[in-house]
Amino acid sequence: MSPSPASSLLIGCAAGFSGDRTDAAGPVVDTLIARLAGGPAGQRVFLIFETLAERTLALAQLRRRADPDAGYEPLLDAMLRPVLARCLAHGIRIVSNFGAANPRAAARHIARLARELGAPAPRIAVVEGDDLSGNEHRPLLREQLGTAMDGMRVVSANAYIGAEPIAAALDAGAQIVVCGRVADPSLTVGPAMSHFGWRADDWARLGRATMAGHLLECGAQVCGGYFADPGYKDVPGLDAIGFPIAEIDADGGCTLGKAEGTGGFVSEATVKEQLLYEVHDPAAYLTPDVVADIGEAEVRTAGADRVALSGVRGHARPAQYKVNVCYEGGWLAEGEISYAGARAEARARLAADILRSRLAGLALRVDLIGALSILADDGGRALAATPAGEARDVRLRVAAVHDERAQAERLTREVMALYTCGPAGGGGVRTALTPRLNTRSCLLPREQVPVRFEMLEEQS
Repeated sequence: MSPSPASSLLIGCAAGFSGDRTDAAGPVVDTLIARLAGGPAGQRVFLIFETLAERTLALAQLRRRADPDAGYEPLLDAMLRPVLARCLAHGIRIVSNFGAANPRAAARHIARLARELGAPAPRIAVVEGDDLSGNEHRPLLREQLGTAMDGMRVVSANAYIGAEPIAAALDAGAQIVVCGRVADPSLTVGPAMSHFGWRADDWARLGRATMAGHLLECGAQVCGGYFADPGYKDVPGLDAIGFPIAEIDADGGCTLGKAEGTGGFVSEATVKEQLLYEVHDPAAYLTPDVVADIGEAEVRTAGADRVALSGVRGHARPAQYKVNVCYEGGWLAEGEISYAGARAEARARLAADILRSRLAGLALRVDLIGALSILADDGGRALAATPAGEARDVRLRVAAVHDERAQAERLTREVMALYTCGPAGGGGVRTALTPRLNTRSCLLPREQVPVRFEMLEEQS
């Protein structure tokens, strides 16, 4: 199919991770509606929500184990309720990975929400195929992980699938597409493929759209959020920072802006930082849709809070999908206690020594927050030159991991005992015991991970 001469595509992003602000979508939708009203005929508008990470999926699977109707984005209702009816009324299509471990349940929730809002029943598509957590997939995973699978208690296993099933669902008339683990940029590439009629091997255009999606996927980061550094990179209005909107043309080129009337800004500097975010090799950014190449990319100002990206190239996509396997990793025990005043740092260090002695057999991570924490290794050794200090406000944090809960609990008891067993003046103890999740990755041939979409029929 040849690319369509259709009008440009507008895509706004209203979430960059699970736990993002739930009021972000309103200003984005306001801006999209205004742009739609003043735009050319045939312009199509989308709203995307990116709410997944590696650990997010494992936690979602644990929630689904406890409740078969759970396992999707817990903030779905809070994020979508304020804007769903307006999106449907103005023809703004929604693409998200709200589904996490249970896309069908997420789709049913959205259908119920539409009814509660008095909106017409939307056509909702569910994208599936990424979830490889079931026992039937164990032989497939073992082929790749080998003996690492021995004794592994798998919580989740998900392939990073791409944009094709999203595009197919939109072509079939879906107004809302609910996915599980698709690659983050694919939330943008799918709408672009559908709108412009691109082939799945149109590497140049897919590469450009992928980087447009990469700019959108982390939400407010590209509008100055992750960029802000007071006195060095000042960003106004961070308390009401805007979320990004991309305009994509038929060749995949994009101009990035943000929601009107919001804080933050979009500049060449914010775009360059986000362009390189989590990119290991600028000439080979691997996604399931394409290998994007930003080695010769150019970023230029196109107006107030508007930056154009060009020069992105694309190469043939990988023959395999990346798969993340999360599994039970024992117990994480944490304990904290504060010391203040004269010789606070010395007392905190003494407390750490006491714990090391009494917790023989546990490998401890020791942080002196306020004196030595981030710039230290697990043994408390400085990774950078730090002067020996007399900090007067130190919080001692000690952590350990063990396969057995009873062994991990030793740490929480010993930190509590510091209250009266010394050293002097400790207070504000907090302890926690948390099941730990570990991750391994592997690659699977694409043909072993069949992907598909289905329209939701049960509107309940």
